Amino acid sequence: MAVAVEPVTPLTPRPVRRRLLVQEWRRLTLLHWPIDPALVAGLLPAGTRPDTLDGVTYVGLVPFEMYRVGLLAGPGLPYLGTFPETNVRLYSVDDAGRRGVVFRSLDAARLIPVLCGRAALRLPYIWSSMRIQRSEDLITYTSRRRWPGPRGLPSRVTVRIGAPIAEPSPLERFVTARWGLHVSWYGRTLYLPNEHPEWPLHRAELLDLDDGLREASGVPVPDGPPVSVLYSPGVPVKFGPGRLL
Repeated sequence: MAVAVEPVTPLTPRPVRRRLLVQEWRRLTLLHWPIDPALVAGLLPAGTRPDTLDGVTYVGLVPFEMYRVGLLAGPGLPYLGTFPETNVRLYSVDDAGRRGVVFRSLDAARLIPVLCGRAALRLPYIWSSMRIQRSEDLITYTSRRRWPGPRGLPSRVTVRIGAPIAEPSPLERFVTARWGLHVSWYGRTLYLPNEHPEWPLHRAELLDLDDGLREASGVPVPDGPPVSVLYSPGVPVKFGPGRLL
């Protein structure tokens, strides 16, 4: 019997009871392009497939500030746990019907969290020189890779932050209402659940994009501008213990 896929909902269908990690995601810009699911199916962990909306899946480029990462109930670390990050992400669903995110790359500005994320969770973290600058309604994210490379690979995103969104569209819900991640973990696939409040989302206008991160992550780069550009001031997040598929 086929298992029903969990609904796309602004609040988690599975509250986290035991905290493994705590953190905040702040000052996020979310850029998304549509892509044929067949083009990215081979990039996902075993036991998962591309999640789709009206037959289409999406690739996201998401620069933001990671704030106060900490173990268990925290408190998070003010220096080592706070840094700019940019991820390239795909959207997945597993055989239990759990929707998730698959990270193809995560550029981050702190070496120790990069090393810990690569070793403990097998996430594709990369150490990069990064900066976030904001002036009134303009925000710019810049990065340049250090290790493991390709060394020097640049990325730059500038957006103008617009009005709050009262009722997100189905696409805006689809790319933000994600309650876990799937990752290939020492020969198995691990699902790591998370919980956070409903996203406060804003319209945003893309003013500048100079990006090689998507191509470097192995994701086919869709033609044209992103079909969705969003900004969020952020949410506090807690992760629960992982579950093997």
